[in-house]
Amino acid sequence: MYLNGSHIKQTAVHVPRWRGIRGWKMIVDMKTNNQYNNHFYNKTLQPYANALRKRMTKAEACLWKYVLRARSLKGYQFRRQRPVLNYIADFMCKELMLIIEVDGITHLDEKVIANDKVRQQRLENLGFTVLRFTDDEVLRHIEGVRMYLEDWIDDVEKMQSRVSTPFISPACGG
Repeated sequence: MYLNGSHIKQTAVHVPRWRGIRGWKMIVDMKTNNQYNNHFYNKTLQPYANALRKRMTKAEACLWKYVLRARSLKGYQFRRQRPVLNYIADFMCKELMLIIEVDGITHLDEKVIANDKVRQQRLENLGFTVLRFTDDEVLRHIEGVRMYLEDWIDDVEKMQSRVSTPFISPACGG
């Protein structure tokens, strides 16, 4: 199977029970880092992403409602529970190549930490930046999380303005 000139291999694997989801899914192995394939969107994970959107954690729901929803963060559009490669990112902004993960208590386990490192490395190799917040940070200090994200976006916009191609913020109508 070919998609946008890149070779793709699909393999069926069993999905263990996780947040009420289980069954079989197709794992997509992308052979090239083609950024033009809709930011590495994995269509086969769409049903799982839809289910996760309906079962968001309290911290994810708060971050979505009070910070990321409806272009309320400096005019940038964020998507929630977005399938990227073989993963489902909690939140993603295509324009910024930014993925935001909200980690609950399960992310304190050593195996989960190791898996998160591998996942983060793969996403960063594709050009994404992965920012992680704990449930506690989001629930107790949501304004601090908002300020951190705004500062991060300001830094990215400053770096982009230094390169030869102009960067136009969506808040400015770009």
